[in-house]
Amino acid sequence: MFALSSTALLGLALIASPVDATEPVPFPTCEVGTRYIELTAEVPNKTPELCIRPGLSINLFFDAKLARVEVEGRERFRRVTLVDDMLTLVASEALHDGERVRVTVYFEDSAAPASATFVLVVHPSQAERQVEVSRHERTLASLRQGEQQARAEVQQCREEKARLRAECSSQGGLTGFIANEWMGDKGVVARKLEEVTNRPGNALEGWKVISYRAIGPKGRGRVAVELELFNGGTVAWTPTGATLVGSKREELRGLTVWPLEPIPPGESLRIVVELDATESEARGTYTLKLWAVEAGAGGVNLDGVTFP
Repeated sequence: MFALSSTALLGLALIASPVDATEPVPFPTCEVGTRYIELTAEVPNKTPELCIRPGLSINLFFDAKLARVEVEGRERFRRVTLVDDMLTLVASEALHDGERVRVTVYFEDSAAPASATFVLVVHPSQAERQVEVSRHERTLASLRQGEQQARAEVQQCREEKARLRAECSSQGGLTGFIANEWMGDKGVVARKLEEVTNRPGNALEGWKVISYRAIGPKGRGRVAVELELFNGGTVAWTPTGATLVGSKREELRGLTVWPLEPIPPGESLRIVVELDATESEARGTYTLKLWAVEAGAGGVNLDGVTFP
């Protein structure tokens, strides 16, 4: 553990810029809570994409009984259960981040459409657990439930927007740390992580890993991880998201990643991931998981991440 230099502090003032990702296929936006999908008799413009994770079940509820289901690579699923109007799927570890699997269901009745196709996308950290699919107008109760859920999500977005606006409008550097009350009287402490290991199969190699913790008044503060990523592959790799997974598979989400720049083959890039964390949070040993904007590009898993 060592004192943090002003240069390192300035490096922790994250200013993320958007990435032009016109060519890569991005991960879909994952719904929070119940996902609602309405089918029409016309050919849809885009097949619905659903986020899944290996080992987690996704349940699809339909408003009519199903006759059968077709799943690409069915042997890579632990469970494919079809009961009346409900389909349950549990992917196995044989499916990797970014993979896309087509699932088609066929309805028992003669109403249109006679079938529906979905694309299951293996997301690095998120999963949709419940999906309600209808071929008819939704009931009033269903609409009210969706409205309440939407209002809650909007309120959450407003709060997050207000927080980010306050941070972005404040001073940067040391002044920003003081103004946002991340420093306290303990300042910022850092720890060189010599025992961090790269998992076999990582798309990139992570090294020169340093973790940080800032504790402000009332226990509020932040943690961050700084590391070098080396791209030994043949295509560019653009970081887009991260999560920290604990020993009990609990996840710390909401991490910001900076910078969101492509890492060309044969080159390295210093990146920083950061997370709000109170004095009692982010304790223990974690796996830092990073993924790229390019679906199917593979991810990075670093074991042994700890914070001061």
